[in-house]
Amino acid sequence: MSTLQGKTALVTGASRGIGRAIALRLARDGANIAGLDIKDDLLEETGALVREQGVEFLPITADVTDFDNMKAAVGQFTEAFDSLDIMVNNAGITRDNLLIRMSDEDWRAVISVNLTGVFNGIKAVARPMMRQRSGRIVNIASVVGMVGNAGQANYSASKGGVIALTKTAARELAGRGINVNAVAPGFIRTAMTDELSEEARESALGQIPFARFGEAQDVAAAVAFLAGPDSSYLTGQVIRVDGGMVM
Repeated sequence: MSTLQGKTALVTGASRGIGRAIALRLARDGANIAGLDIKDDLLEETGALVREQGVEFLPITADVTDFDNMKAAVGQFTEAFDSLDIMVNNAGITRDNLLIRMSDEDWRAVISVNLTGVFNGIKAVARPMMRQRSGRIVNIASVVGMVGNAGQANYSASKGGVIALTKTAARELAGRGINVNAVAPGFIRTAMTDELSEEARESALGQIPFARFGEAQDVAAAVAFLAGPDSSYLTGQVIRVDGGMVM
């Protein structure tokens, strides 16, 4: 029997990359999926792949930076499914630059999507999960939220905030049977890392004991573990998926 058979999951940023890989992995494990993104142009591609796993897919167009949007999205989810078992806060952006050159707009945009978006996601699902006295929330952080990274003051700050928010939410929601954990990827092969210069790529590989970038499926596997029955006594934890980059 699939480990998530009959469960339901809401995945933000599900149109591509890590979000799509997470949706597919949870679907393969038996969960029905709602994929949420700010644009719907690629959501149906994810939906087609999810449905191939023999489960349901609900596309939801919403802006994670707007709480009312997220509350409405969760309402749409609960109308379609009987329970809300898993929430994966994955949506994120980058706007890299050195701190002294970073614009206020780029700072605010990254904090708004990457940190406020996670806050909105947790807040929106908290009440239905509290009512059912169960739920799994998995937030996608980053190892740069632990160690920093030159040229990513906004991104590092947002992901460090996600880690602190994860621990706080875990303490607040544990009494209602809700597990809140985070996955912190290192360098994962995505469209973003494909754009790195050769020099930047070599520098990154030099920091990784495995000497290779990870795959989106590696992150999805960690999420599936935290969403599944074998992690029932884990909360407030951060699992690094980074090839040993941060030990």
